[in-house]
Amino acid sequence: MIKKYLLFFVFLPFIQLFAQEETTFFGFVIDAKTQAPIENVVVSIQNSSLTQLTSANGRFELHSPIKGEQLLLIHSQGYKDLLLKLESNFGFKVNLGILQLEDNFSDETPAALITLLDSDLTDDNSSSEMTSGLLQSSKDAFMQASAFNWGQARFRVRGLDSENGTMMLNGMVMNKLYDGRPQWNNWGGLNNVLRNQEFSVGTAPSTYTFGGILGAQQIFTRASMYRKGGQLTFSGSNTSYTWRAIGTYASGMNASGWAYAVSAGKRWSDEGFFEGTNFKAESLFISVEKKLNAKQALNFTGFYTPNSRGKNSANTDEVTQLTNEKYNSYWGFQNGEKRNARIKKVEEPLLMLNHYFKIDEKTNLNSSVIYQFGKVGNSNIDYQKTDSPDPTYYRKLTSYFTSLYTKDQGEFSGAFTPDYENAEKSKISFLENYQIDWSAMYRANQKQIPNSEQNSFDFEPTQSRYVLYEDRTDDKTFAVSSNLNSQLTQNIFFDGGATFRNLKSHNFQYLLDLLGGESFEDIDPFYKGNQSQSDLQHPNRKVKDGDIYGYNYNFLGNTIDAFTQFRFAYKKTDFYLAQSYSVSNYQREGLYQNGIYSTTSLGKSQKVNFENFGFKGGFTYKISGRQSLFFNGEHLTRAPSIRNTFSNSRLNNSIVDGIESENISSAEGNYVYHSPKLKMRFTTYYTLIKNSTKTSFFYAEGIFDNGAGYDATDAFVSQTLTHLDKKNVGAELSFEYQISSTLKSTLAAAYGNYTFNSNPNVLITNDANAVKVDKQTTFDFGKAYIKNYKQAGMPQQAYSFGLEYRDPKFWWIGANINYLSESYIDISPIARTAQFYINPANGFPFPEATKERGDALLKQEKFNPITLLNFSGGKSWRVHGKYIGLFSSVNNALNSIYKTGGFEQARNANFRALNQDVSSGTPSFGPKYYYGYGRTYFVNLTIGL
Repeated sequence: MIKKYLLFFVFLPFIQLFAQEETTFFGFVIDAKTQAPIENVVVSIQNSSLTQLTSANGRFELHSPIKGEQLLLIHSQGYKDLLLKLESNFGFKVNLGILQLEDNFSDETPAALITLLDSDLTDDNSSSEMTSGLLQSSKDAFMQASAFNWGQARFRVRGLDSENGTMMLNGMVMNKLYDGRPQWNNWGGLNNVLRNQEFSVGTAPSTYTFGGILGAQQIFTRASMYRKGGQLTFSGSNTSYTWRAIGTYASGMNASGWAYAVSAGKRWSDEGFFEGTNFKAESLFISVEKKLNAKQALNFTGFYTPNSRGKNSANTDEVTQLTNEKYNSYWGFQNGEKRNARIKKVEEPLLMLNHYFKIDEKTNLNSSVIYQFGKVGNSNIDYQKTDSPDPTYYRKLTSYFTSLYTKDQGEFSGAFTPDYENAEKSKISFLENYQIDWSAMYRANQKQIPNSEQNSFDFEPTQSRYVLYEDRTDDKTFAVSSNLNSQLTQNIFFDGGATFRNLKSHNFQYLLDLLGGESFEDIDPFYKGNQSQSDLQHPNRKVKDGDIYGYNYNFLGNTIDAFTQFRFAYKKTDFYLAQSYSVSNYQREGLYQNGIYSTTSLGKSQKVNFENFGFKGGFTYKISGRQSLFFNGEHLTRAPSIRNTFSNSRLNNSIVDGIESENISSAEGNYVYHSPKLKMRFTTYYTLIKNSTKTSFFYAEGIFDNGAGYDATDAFVSQTLTHLDKKNVGAELSFEYQISSTLKSTLAAAYGNYTFNSNPNVLITNDANAVKVDKQTTFDFGKAYIKNYKQAGMPQQAYSFGLEYRDPKFWWIGANINYLSESYIDISPIARTAQFYINPANGFPFPEATKERGDALLKQEKFNPITLLNFSGGKSWRVHGKYIGLFSSVNNALNSIYKTGGFEQARNANFRALNQDVSSGTPSFGPKYYYGYGRTYFVNLTIGL
């Protein structure tokens, strides 16, 4: 006993010293309405690894070794975040008392609107849908406007698409290797279980990843983080879907260390806002956590969200004037029901296992293993030796007869001979048959057999001329990652991580429906002999429903990336430094021996390797408790996506000549002011992206110089741009003022100037020339003179002003007016090359091609400004301890008609053809446009169980 007391007195000074080196904060968290304690609320010290969950009685206790001023964040799903400024006094216990969390209904309900933008997504997922994530963690008025008010006009934050942001799930990067972008449909309909998020904007630091110049979005699905209880959600809308139902339940952590969360939902519509755009989607989600001991836990996450949606066509002004802005050429009636020929289907289940290891009070190690598989299909109609079934095919329209030019023996004479009689007949015919004629295709795929008994005809299947097929991608992705966060000293924090990803992507053409026929010939009818064969190893194949044909190959890809980050936090200043390193390799494996490229299509290509680095840093100066200045900068190199690495992957193993990693630089400066009544942020930014590569495909007329010996002046070609630079400069303003306890005003503004900053090289590949081994297939068209042209696809300026009234009796209403401008059409680079002015008949410039007329023809079209008036409101109740919330909104209340995007058709590939087409007044190959939603509504009912 004497020894024990002696040891106690020996170590007492050290125990007292240790106790003085930390401050203990404790308190209780309760629901502001019910006054009931809330379990499993996340309580953390910002910019540190100190985190704790509240107990069953809502109590928490944090031991902070950080000296001076610090921020305590209290976060729970379904509640507004509570941020407290604390002062640390070592050796003291600070009782924070009872902390009340207010219901987050007004914030969570609009999150359901994310999926309403699904039909706006282009097939390449380039939309900056990262803004949808911003609303989850940011109360910033600018981010709210970006997600809810400007998103319907395809606004992109800082003019950047989603490949410039990093999307993460429990520490794992979800951007696809194929195109660098997330596949948003993978988690559609899971809104209720994906609300636990963190978001870093721009080049700000993230504790989970190095991140891109658009930011990083991290979603958490750890079962113990969900608030215990259930929720039912019912929604109605007239946008991409009509009805939606979601059920969610979370168990909370039980005494045995188990927790789970489940969710199931369904969205559907026979027709969305645009004609023929049917929608069907289900969603299933499960997260199960097992607490192994006080320091370790395992969590399994799995979800499956099969969905399909009918696409909407882009139309020329001619077609829109004959129909309306909702017109969609992709559908037609079959047996009295609308059938869309272009359906996008996504079925990619995901399985994920996470290990959470709290090494000590200052260090956490989180590791992940993920396996994702499934398919993405885009359907279309294939046809052979017959006319196009597209009702807007240019030969079926009036403009074909009013803009005819003479083209004899490949010579573009410029003679103009309008045929008004046939033009009128064409107009009448189109108005009578302006949708796909499914019945006609079925008849074409069958032959008539006389039936003498009934004095009529029967039909029996024959070789199909029309079929419905799918461009399929079946991916298998395996990835592992690990992320370490540690507080090294009182003021220094370390974040680091590494990820390995492996992809096998099977790409092929899949026959869905013979449309009444008995088989389909697996050839390319534009070629003859061996060159027409899709696979020389199996020539003249007859394919049926469920068969692969046309093209068939694998993409193989591996990436390893790692990052380290050091953050320094002091009373008046914070700063950070981060580094990244990555290695990528890609390969194509041809499964068919294509008849055009018999020696370069089968087997594995050369492996393409890229090694890349990144550096970023930032500095924050805290002027006072209400004001701060911060600056961030980033420079990195980035491997091109698999999509842009191979020039014609459907047919051969060719790699883009001179392919390089992109060079990206970005910098931003911010001023932030926060007070109880006023919240303001002003940001300026500069971004330069260099050495981008972009590949596209189209049919062009008058593209080659027949006089120089090429086989034909017209061709279906692939176009690859290299050394394409983009410059994005602009400013953002977020302003929020609490006029009174119930009335709040918001103002958001985005001013940008997004341009091309180089004249990229243009490479054109003509497959037709490959049929002769001595012929050149890839042609260098020199530079496309597009420097200072505007980047397309989004408004470059946007402004929003809103008012919101919140009544103490838990109802609210808001309205905002939005003005968006400076949106431009997507230009055709080949029309900006020197070759555009060359007559393909003789190789000499067109004599009538003056600079003035060329500038007029090639002037980039700017769309009209857009004004959108939106209303929203809601009410919540407590009935027998249960929560009921109602939310509704009306967007574009004035029913404005506006273009959200469009592109120049590249078919007129020389001056004379384009000049004559435009001069006719009714161009056959005028630009095609996408239109935004008119007046739309959304109603949402939430019941908390």
